[in-house]
Amino acid sequence: MGEFALHGQVSVRMLRHYDALGLLVPAAVDGHSGYRRYTAEQLSRLNRLVALKDLGFGLSEIGPILDADVSADELRAMLALRRSQVAARIEEDQTRLAEIERRLRTIEKEHTMTDLKFITKPLPELTLAQRTGTATDQSQIGPAIGPLFAALLTDAGRAGLDVEQPTVAWYDGDADTLRFAAGMPLAANESIPGYEVETLPASARAVTVVHHGSMETIGDTWQALMQYIGAAGLSPTDRCREVYISTPQDDPDSWVTELQQPVS
Repeated sequence: MGEFALHGQVSVRMLRHYDALGLLVPAAVDGHSGYRRYTAEQLSRLNRLVALKDLGFGLSEIGPILDADVSADELRAMLALRRSQVAARIEEDQTRLAEIERRLRTIEKEHTMTDLKFITKPLPELTLAQRTGTATDQSQIGPAIGPLFAALLTDAGRAGLDVEQPTVAWYDGDADTLRFAAGMPLAANESIPGYEVETLPASARAVTVVHHGSMETIGDTWQALMQYIGAAGLSPTDRCREVYISTPQDDPDSWVTELQQPVS
């Protein structure tokens, strides 16, 4: 029994448990000593038993599946599906962990001195070639807007536009839906095939601040900006904007982004 447990990579305790449930009974039991003996051929059933358990099947469900003699190909397909599900769950957990860490950093910065410089200035009218999206949660925006900008830069280059100029994102929303856009400023008579054109209105007054660093920490700067606006007795009035002044793709930590919030 010990050798079978060793080669099957399970514990002797689990073998006893499987025996008690009738899932994997010994090939023979010594009537005098009570020793359980297994054969090498039973390793195949053990492997399927453990694989099905790892797939999430309950032990009460596994017996009928084993008795139905699931083929190796069928089991491989089940394991492949389970692997993709586990990988997706790990990715979701990693995303949640990153959000928790970001939120902790934000909390740690509360009531501390900041070197951010807030500037109040007018914003000009801005015509954009853009593609838009919607989200129900702020965490969904980053994974969605990144590919929009990647496609925008590719298509703008094909259209002969200056892809080195700063690009722009805007954000808006209500209680249920967040709207966002990835855009590129257009001069007169410019366009990008397949992109809508929208003109953001000029704003007589907006509070702005420059964020240095990657998008992972830009939420902290936005919170600081909104806290400044509240402390100044102002109110947001229109869609907020992000203007990506410098975005070297090989060094996100050196990005420079201006955050702009129209106010009254």
